[in-house]
Amino acid sequence: MLDDSFNDVGSDNSNQSSPRLRFPSPSVDKIDRISRPGYKKILNGWKRNSLTPRTTTFPCPGCEHDVDLGERGINGLFRNFTLETIVERYRQAARAATAIMCDLCKPPPQESTKSCMDCSASYCNECFKIYHPWGTVKAQHEYVGPTTNFRPKILMCPEHETERINMYCELCKRPVCHLCKLGGNHSNHRVTTMSSAYKTLKEKLSKDIDYLIGKESQVKSQISELNLLMKETECNGERAKEEAITHFEKLFEVLEERKSSVLKAIDASKKLRLDKFQTQMEEYQGLLENNGLVGYAQEVLKETDQSCFVQTAKQLHLRIQKATESLKSFRPAAQTSFEDYVVNTSKQTELLGELSFFSSGIDVPEINEEQSKVYNNALINWHHPEKDKADSYVLEYRKINKDEEMLSWNEVEVCGTSKVISDLESNVNYAFRVRAYKGSICSPCSRELILHTPPAPVFSFLFDEKCGYNNEHLLLNLKRDRVESRAGFNLLLAAERIQVGYYTSLDYIIGDVGITKGKHFWAFRVEPYSYMVKVGVASSDKLQEWLHSPRDAVSPRYEQDSGHDSGSEDTCFDSSQPFTLVTIGMKKFFIPKSPTSSNEPENRVLPMPTSIGVFLDYDKGKVGFYDMDHMKCLYERQVDCSHTMYPAFALMGSGGIQLEESITAKYLEYQENM
Repeated sequence: MLDDSFNDVGSDNSNQSSPRLRFPSPSVDKIDRISRPGYKKILNGWKRNSLTPRTTTFPCPGCEHDVDLGERGINGLFRNFTLETIVERYRQAARAATAIMCDLCKPPPQESTKSCMDCSASYCNECFKIYHPWGTVKAQHEYVGPTTNFRPKILMCPEHETERINMYCELCKRPVCHLCKLGGNHSNHRVTTMSSAYKTLKEKLSKDIDYLIGKESQVKSQISELNLLMKETECNGERAKEEAITHFEKLFEVLEERKSSVLKAIDASKKLRLDKFQTQMEEYQGLLENNGLVGYAQEVLKETDQSCFVQTAKQLHLRIQKATESLKSFRPAAQTSFEDYVVNTSKQTELLGELSFFSSGIDVPEINEEQSKVYNNALINWHHPEKDKADSYVLEYRKINKDEEMLSWNEVEVCGTSKVISDLESNVNYAFRVRAYKGSICSPCSRELILHTPPAPVFSFLFDEKCGYNNEHLLLNLKRDRVESRAGFNLLLAAERIQVGYYTSLDYIIGDVGITKGKHFWAFRVEPYSYMVKVGVASSDKLQEWLHSPRDAVSPRYEQDSGHDSGSEDTCFDSSQPFTLVTIGMKKFFIPKSPTSSNEPENRVLPMPTSIGVFLDYDKGKVGFYDMDHMKCLYERQVDCSHTMYPAFALMGSGGIQLEESITAKYLEYQENM
């Protein structure tokens, strides 16, 4: 029985990491159960020598689910005509070289051209015309191409063997007949017509096939990645094997050296002992009658001259007396045992028996999310325990498409714990991960870090110290990438001119490079202590108006960031202005009023991002402000770009702005020194 339900592989629940769906394979005990003797009897519902029917389950080869055969056994299963047709199609292709001959021809038979399903016979053209003449009932017979399979292609109900299948049970997901619906097991189930089920399931299957075909490039890329992983595994395996051989050879060298020294010590001790035994044995041989001392004493006794005898006998007597005492207390000159020279290898044998791979391996490096960032390039930092200092690292990164499709990994070998990755595409998510190498040992990959690149190439500029720069109120550093407002002391000096209802003026500073076309992105940080800072873009003509009309105090009805009377603010929402500035201050980001969203204060005030980005599309006349930490657009609006546009900044009271520094190799060296 094949399950006619389909899983929608295009759904969110589908497995994106595999090009096809997988079902659990039949277990070994199921296969063993199937292969037992008498299995056919069990399939048919009866076991040999059994008085009662026995049911069993069978792993369906189509859906790979267990099917309860019931008391009727295999007779209760549907025929899979679709599979039969596919098998027959391949059989015909395999039999292409061997023709099916006509069953009605006189010898020699001709090659058949068609087969009649009603007659269960194959015919050549002439015989088919003879046995199926026009105008007769046989002319209405169903005929197909030459075949040997004449089984009727009619799906009958396994529970009502004389009824054809003509309905589809939506609850059980299987075809049924009308008797099943009227009074059978499906009487209370919801059914649909076979044509409707055919259409629905065919649409699902077509959709699934189209999805798989559409993922062909992804499958190929994953196959390529698997091929690379196989090659890498083979290389790493060979390298690990060579290192293992080296380690064992070192052990062999140590053992050979120790073996040589131990054998030399044993040989030296053996030689010394044998020399002592040899000397002792020679002394005892001299005590024999015809040898050595005894023979000499016998000759001395023959001396008749008394004075000569006495002279010689005195010393001889001492020697004989000494030999006599040695006979009374015999003691070998050396030990025969070499107990002190037994090599104890039990501890070493135990250690060698436990010899295995370095089980703890090498710790997984961890990417430091706080120190990793993306701007014009990506800077990835990671740390690793000092106790497992790695020889090298491999940083992997890849692009993630909008449909979450994963491409193959790019690899960069790194000796340190940080790396700058360049040539990344704009407005794209990238995944980064790192693994450590120590010899041939490779750690698992770290947890992936996802970074979103800016929506456009980074625009490089510095603060302009000439155009409208007020050095009495603003302090610019030597690199011209940081500006601070020091208006407090000057404000006190001019306090007598400040009256109720007046505001002090904004101090403007702009970028030293203008924009006349294309898409550009830049970023900066506003110091948390800043009272009020305005940031954005402005056209060259608007800047001329601002910078050449200085005010110490202005009307509270006039706002320099909107370019019109604030009392008529609502009438100018849709007008395209030659500038756009947003307000930042007191650790808040203030979204300008908009006719399309809520203008309640709580909806317009956001926490100030750590770093703020500005995206200008000059050609489309659009500017956006981004939270750099998440690369999220906070506010976007149209802007008139008919003139050259400049990055524009304004400060009031205490405040500071720091331009983001481009990420380069020098930037990395500076970070490491810090």
